[in-house]
Parts: sequence; structure tokens; C-alpha cells
Amino acid sequence: MENLIKDIRESLEGFADEKRIEYAKKSYPTKMHVVGVTVPNLKIVLKELKQLTKAKGTNEKLELIKRLIDKDVFELQQIAFEYLQAEKNVYKSLSEEYIESIEKNLDNWVSVDYFGALVVGRAWRENLVSTEKVKRYLEADNFWMRRIAVVATVSLNQKARGGFGDAKRTLDICRLVVDDHEEMIIKALSWALRELAKIDKAPVITFVDEYKNRLHKRVLREVKKKLEMGLKN
Repeated sequence: MENLIKDIRESLEGFADEKRIEYAKKSYPTKMHVVGVTVPNLKIVLKELKQLTKAKGTNEKLELIKRLIDKDVFELQQIAFEYLQAEKNVYKSLSEEYIESIEKNLDNWVSVDYFGALVVGRAWRENLVSTEKVKRYLEADNFWMRRIAVVATVSLNQKARGGFGDAKRTLDICRLVVDDHEEMIIKALSWALRELAKIDKAPVITFVDEYKNRLHKRVLREVKKKLEMGLKN
């Protein structure tokens, strides 16, 4: 398995781009090592990994994902999250304990949003993790961990991610962050409400009206714009 991970890392390094490294430093700074690989090239390496692991069993794949994340390399973490999403049988074997074991290096918005939407959100939607587990993220002092819970709601509602709409669970989380005015939470709350509005406007209208005196002005502005004009994606 270590040889496989070495091969994948070498493939990533073959796509290393200094401009991408500089972009990462400015856009999503992280303590992890950044190789500097664009998303299209990341997809190429992901395809390679899927081909190389066709014969592996579920437990081997789960172990591989964990080891990729444990390498503290940004692109290996992204590959791991994408790979987990792509491997449906592996995904169905997720547990709350396993998810906790890969909660590592979530120190930037890209990693947090991948983890929140692709891992936690989808697992929540498919009832592999409980709402209580998602709510526990909101107890963290670290705002990145709190953001995971809010971003997870996107997978309940975003059609592109297989969402079908879940106003109750979405708004259960949103209510808990109405007064959290940390910038990354404000942005996530706006995103969560806008995604729900695309599929079910009525509960969002009610929510905004109920909390209009407590919601951050950015959330009010962006969500109202989505509700009234449909211009904010």
C-alpha cells in the first residue's frame, strides 16, 4: 500500500505547478504540504488510483483513504475525499468512528468544504451518521469544525450532489448558527440557505423572516437576492 501511495504522489508531483502553489498560499493557506496540482490534473490522478485499486476490498480501500490523509499532503487529502465519494460500496461502509479518524488537517476552506459536503454531508443524507453527530461539530471552538456542520447541509439539497431537499435537517443546523458571526460561518450559512431555496423556497422565506434581526446582513442580502431574483448561485 505504501508503494501505491508513493506512485500516486509521484503522479501528482508530475503535475506540480508553481503558480498553483502561490494561488493556494493566498486562497486556502494550510499547514499541509501543497504540491500545486490543478483540479483537472487531480482528476487524472484520481482516475489512475481507481484503476490501480479495482481489485482491492472495502477494508483495504478504507485503510488506503486513511493513509492518504495521514501523509499531510493537501492533494493526497483531496484525492482521498474524492476517491471515497466515487467508491459507492466503500462509502456505504462508513461509520461515525471512521469519519472521526479522518478528521485531520481541516484548516482551510477547500479541505473543510470537501470533507463537509463529500464525506459528512453525504453520509448524513444516507443516514450513515446521525444529526447529533453533525450538531456536535457546532460545539467546537475551532470555526473550521463548526463550518463542517453547515456545509454538510448542502449535500441534503444540492441536486448536483444527489440532494433531494431536506428543510427540517437543514434549518435545524442553521438555527444553531444564527448568532455565529465568524466570517466562514456567515458564508456557509448563506450558502446553505441559498441551496435549500433552490429546491424549497417557502421554509427559507419563513426562516429569514423569523431571524431577520439576528442574521448577519450578508446572509440577509444574499439569501433575499436568491429568493427574489434567483441571481446568487
